Amino acid sequence: MSNTQQVALITGANRGIGFETARALGEQGIHVILAVRDLAGGKSAAEKLQALGIQATVVSYDARRPGSAAQVAAFVEQYFGKLDILVNNAGILKEDLVGGNNSSSVEVQVLRDTFEVNFFAVVELTQALLPLIRRSPAGRIVNLSSILGSLTLHSLPDSPIEQAKSVAYNTSKTALNAYTVHLAHDLKHTAIKVNAAHPGWVKTALGGEHAPMEVEGSGKTSVQLATLPAEGPNGGFFHDGEALPW
Repeated sequence: MSNTQQVALITGANRGIGFETARALGEQGIHVILAVRDLAGGKSAAEKLQALGIQATVVSYDARRPGSAAQVAAFVEQYFGKLDILVNNAGILKEDLVGGNNSSSVEVQVLRDTFEVNFFAVVELTQALLPLIRRSPAGRIVNLSSILGSLTLHSLPDSPIEQAKSVAYNTSKTALNAYTVHLAHDLKHTAIKVNAAHPGWVKTALGGEHAPMEVEGSGKTSVQLATLPAEGPNGGFFHDGEALPW
């Protein structure tokens, strides 16, 4: 691999939005690393990308396994020596996405499990990879959030997301949004840009079959933020080029 070729790592990239993000980045000549819990699925996904002429590599990553983030960082250090793009795409949902408010009944363990993957693991992996991202001339960090993490939209009297009050999932994304703002501020004097992406409601294992968006093209917002020019935004929340309210 050329030292000038960009390298992107996408978590949960063996299917759905993560795979679409990897495919779109790979089509731009970027070497994509699929960080996946399901190695067999990851290898199959990499083979599909390679058949399209995309350079793709697989690494084992399990957000719930202690030491997994450090192992991923060691892998990237050994084989690539830097990282240009990190897309924190992996996430879980352990509640019904739509259908009411479970704030008074949510199990604490569901909250713990959801935050472990959707928030704590993202912070841990990002911190582990930051030394490698700092070596990039223009590092980009994209945190896959959701419009359901928007406190502004939830608090509106005529909220457009009134029926989606799954408290564990939603608040984990609100926390991720807050981390995005804080990390962007911390890195504002560097060439690294940090932004949050709402991909849309997509027909995936998480989004469900009733989602209005197809999987194809669902990585569009992530790719936009992963390939921002130097004058692009930092510390924002976006969907398809449009800013969203926190």
